[in-house]
Amino acid sequence: MPRDLYNVRVVPGPSAADGPSPLSAEEERRFQAVLFHDLGNAIADHGLVRFPAHTREDRIRLVRVAERLSAHWGRRVAVEAEDACRLVLRLDDGPTEPLPPAR
Repeated sequence: MPRDLYNVRVVPGPSAADGPSPLSAEEERRFQAVLFHDLGNAIADHGLVRFPAHTREDRIRLVRVAERLSAHWGRRVAVEAEDACRLVLRLDDGPTEPLPPAR
């Protein structure tokens, strides 16, 4: 069902070519808390989780979340690059097994 938008105007700001604006410290903290909860639940349920990481900041953020999960659980959470745009976070219990196919 389409919706009509009234009183909508373009707000001047950085162009799309400049990329997204960085998160503020508070936004970064809140986003990492959400990732910690959601990715932690997925890893606890399935042993691993795949998550997109298109930018360097995304990859750094996921590594930090994996470190926090490792400290919280007392078990190492490994981070692996599955392809150019996706990382896999998994519980590291020793020798690695092949990844199951992506859905």
